[in-house]
Amino acid sequence: MRIMGLDYGSKTVGVAVSDPMLITAGGLEIIRRKDENKLRQTLARIEELIAEYEVGEIVLGFPKNMNNTVGDRAELSLEFKEKLERRTGLPVVMWDERLSTVEADKVMMDAGVRRENRKEYVDKIAATIILQGYLDRRSAENKN
Repeated sequence: MRIMGLDYGSKTVGVAVSDPMLITAGGLEIIRRKDENKLRQTLARIEELIAEYEVGEIVLGFPKNMNNTVGDRAELSLEFKEKLERRTGLPVVMWDERLSTVEADKVMMDAGVRRENRKEYVDKIAATIILQGYLDRRSAENKN
């Protein structure tokens, strides 16, 4: 079994998946759509990836406001969570993703990715950061 990490945005979903040992997260792809409300193809692609990678759990980024309140973007993520659970039958864990995009940008800057090219990768890297945070927390909790 593997765990999938998702960074849900208005027109993209960054996708990452864990290794089978649930230690490391790796970026997989970015699913793009033309309209924010057109999710059928996005959900179908997620289902394909779940089958291909034998995913048993999903971690979805939860974009809370910096003051810990739930804003519009977070509400949309909660709606997406419900759709994912209904469509896939898998548990979906919400993971605080504050600053994950900032961290993804920093990773790309450190790697020398040009500013104009960063937008191309940021969602996949953010999904990887979300999933790795979750995997690290799980590992720490299992040690206690």
